[in-house]
Amino acid sequence: MGSGLGPVGRPGMTALAPGAAPRWRLREIVLLAPKILLTGLLILAIADMVFGVFMRYVVTAITDRLDLDPFNFFFVEEIGEYTLTWLTMVGAAIGIAERAHFTLHVLTHRLPPAAQRPIHVATHLLIAGFGLLAVWYGARLAIVNAALNSPALEINLAWVYAAPAVGGALIVLYALAAAFAPPPLAEPDETGVAAAGDD
Repeated sequence: MGSGLGPVGRPGMTALAPGAAPRWRLREIVLLAPKILLTGLLILAIADMVFGVFMRYVVTAITDRLDLDPFNFFFVEEIGEYTLTWLTMVGAAIGIAERAHFTLHVLTHRLPPAAQRPIHVATHLLIAGFGLLAVWYGARLAIVNAALNSPALEINLAWVYAAPAVGGALIVLYALAAAFAPPPLAEPDETGVAAAGDD
């Protein structure tokens, strides 16, 4: 089974059709900033979770025992929710670019390459269409909520609702790139499960 996660030469990655190497390098450059953002968001989410657990089960117990005023850490929930929102949208886009989303092979892999190609293109055009929808509604939500702030952190909610718009734009970019790039050369295993793009 091809994992469909990267270029030739990387362990566990699916081989690409000949001539795809230069385009792949460009794709890696375009992916760099979202990957850095995703890494930072993941670190923030983990730190926020650890801090929340510490405050809830250690600091709260100490303040209760010493009869002190409780420490307000409700901002932890907001950080977690907003981070998860951005992680989901940006991560989904990167998953498309990396061909990390799985597919179930039922029929298309049995078709000749000439028939597989239009299905491959149509599939990624549908994904790009979903990205456009996310951009449209995400931008509208960001504009509508631009005058509101979050209760704890007092962050402008437009930044939160911008996540679908940014993630949708990345989905459109990566889906269109995948649609017109040579499909990966991979065969499904006995379970018929492979990475996305292995039409």
